[in-house]
Amino acid sequence: MTPDPSLTIVYTGPGKGKTTAAFGLALRMLGHGWKVLVLQFIKGPIETGERIAARRLAPDLIVRTLGQGYLCLHGAPPTEKDRRLAADSWKIARDALASGTYDAVILDEINVLTSLGLIPVDALLHLIESRPPQLTLVLTGRSADPRVCSAADIVTEMSSPKHVFTTGRSDIEGIDR
Repeated sequence: MTPDPSLTIVYTGPGKGKTTAAFGLALRMLGHGWKVLVLQFIKGPIETGERIAARRLAPDLIVRTLGQGYLCLHGAPPTEKDRRLAADSWKIARDALASGTYDAVILDEINVLTSLGLIPVDALLHLIESRPPQLTLVLTGRSADPRVCSAADIVTEMSSPKHVFTTGRSDIEGIDR
């Protein structure tokens, strides 16, 4: 089961691999008998390898896609729909942490939502501070606020010195999704 005290872990930075690292950690946790929930805040309806694998590992690993993809990630300002989806997703996250059902909760891309102002950084800091003591919390996404990094126990910053995306190649099934 989960260690006491539990940890807050942040995967951030401009490089690829933050969600992949979080799912790798989830797999390690599952190996030790943990129950893990992954809430994906901005991933849209595209079927990913992680979601396919999670269905095989349920009920110990649950993945819920809360977002529908956000247009504001491509330079447009957040819309009212983005704000509504973020607020609804944030309530789901708070309820999940409070439920006591999981040993770990991964909030995938939460740092992006705070950087866009869709979820207040102070609200995320409060969630970190008030989470159940036995719950490990994993926060992913680029542009993690320095205060969130300071509040975390582990922070890993991803960089991409080289990636095929820079050549214009689209995502690769099994590698990028």
